[in-house]
Amino acid sequence: MIRYAAISKITAAALLAAALGGCAVELPGSASAPKSPAASNAAEPAPQAQAPAPAHKDAGSGSGGAGSAPAAKPAPAAQAPVQEAPPAQPASAAQDAGAAAKPAPTPATAPTPKPAAAAGAAAAQAGTAPAGSQDRKALSWYYMKKGAGKVPDFPKETRSFPADQKAVWVGTGKKVYLTIDNGGEMGDTELLLKSLRDNKVKANFFISGYNIKKYPEYLKKVVADGHLVANHTMTHRDFNKLTDDEVKQEIADFEKLYKDITGKDVVKYFRFPYGAYNRHLLDVVSGLGYTSVFWSTAMRDWEPREHPDDPLNDILGNLHDGNVILMHQGSKENIEGLDAIIKAVKAKGYEFDTVDHLQAPPR
Repeated sequence: MIRYAAISKITAAALLAAALGGCAVELPGSASAPKSPAASNAAEPAPQAQAPAPAHKDAGSGSGGAGSAPAAKPAPAAQAPVQEAPPAQPASAAQDAGAAAKPAPTPATAPTPKPAAAAGAAAAQAGTAPAGSQDRKALSWYYMKKGAGKVPDFPKETRSFPADQKAVWVGTGKKVYLTIDNGGEMGDTELLLKSLRDNKVKANFFISGYNIKKYPEYLKKVVADGHLVANHTMTHRDFNKLTDDEVKQEIADFEKLYKDITGKDVVKYFRFPYGAYNRHLLDVVSGLGYTSVFWSTAMRDWEPREHPDDPLNDILGNLHDGNVILMHQGSKENIEGLDAIIKAVKAKGYEFDTVDHLQAPPR
């Protein structure tokens, strides 16, 4: 992904949130950028499940990692990228995730270099990235806000996504798409579903497989209420760390579990855990018939909130046509503020819809 100098500015709150497990990370911007609320709500806690999650990685460019002193304040950047960072892995999954997250040990003797073509073929077979491969370069989704009423800017890679790389991140017209991610704690599910029901809103749920395995009755309620439930993988791991076969297995295991519980096939929409992807993975997921769903607004739910209206301001400060909103279910403040958010968005003339009706603008 594109790195900006401003990424090196990491606040103490952001460091704490990254260590606890986070969602979208908003990076510092210019004075002309719309000012975000002073704080955001609690990061989604790590799930109490046996599923492995990736080891923590900073959203920054390598300076000021978790547990280190913050870097010196850089000059402000022209724009403020917002991206999602992976949470710390749950203790119950640390042993399983360790094998994937730890770097391979350095061999005692340097291996004989292979010709580039042979190395690329071997890497493709293993599902890992050959050196210098742009298609397999690890990326993290982000956007750059322009203010209320204006569609944000998105990663430059999106300009060259071909039609067969099926992905959406913003729609058109006076519609918004509420997408609710659940890769951690469940939160107040009754209040969540009641707020949606009372306001006659259909949302888009991206629930990890280990949570629907643990809470099958909750999944049945979501489906019965007419919401769209999409594939968010079985164990919520960073796909950049997996082989192609492991990626396909994650998706297939979710499909089977979903059908076993609901009796229905899952709709072919998908979200990469943590927004971590690469061009090759987009091809893999598209080849399985899925459209990958990114976002154009992320609620700042990785930091503690100072004001009850902070979740509402997250949305209204970046509300725009075709808005795809990322909200994490594990945030208490998000769920408590959802009723007011829906009413305020509707008062601005917007209609909520599901992503299977999203009409993307021309690329």
